[in-house]
Amino acid sequence: MNNDIQGRPANIAAIRERAEAEMRAMGVDEAFIGRLVETFYGRVLTHPDLGPVFDARLSGRWPEHMEKMKSFWSAVAFRSGAYGGKPVQAHTGVQNLTSDLFPKWLTLFAATLDDVAPSPEAKDWFMTTAERIAKSLTLSLFYNPALDDPAKKAG
Repeated sequence: MNNDIQGRPANIAAIRERAEAEMRAMGVDEAFIGRLVETFYGRVLTHPDLGPVFDARLSGRWPEHMEKMKSFWSAVAFRSGAYGGKPVQAHTGVQNLTSDLFPKWLTLFAATLDDVAPSPEAKDWFMTTAERIAKSLTLSLFYNPALDDPAKKAG
């Protein structure tokens, strides 16, 4: 049997153990993730630009969304592999979702971290991760490679 295949579960377990230790050292646990998600999305709902977009999409399904976001952030932080959602597909076709909403989302996320993060390291880690996610979603949802075509820019 291939040694790479045999070693994979041990490697995955080691990655998860390192992630758990890293998060613990920053003061991150499931209670913090729950508080972060609840606080952030409570603020999203009252935001004049973000609230209407989120509420139109999630009306009647907020509890399920909150659990999904807690699962997502937990899986990302602890490298558990437990989240199996498809973020790009989930955001495709959301009415009134525009690329200029992502910086607003990030600003609100940063303000929430300022209020609830257990340490500066946790704030930095979650903010860096959120920025990476926002960039990935923005590129996936709104990027048009044809706009980067030098022949089209030379006009």
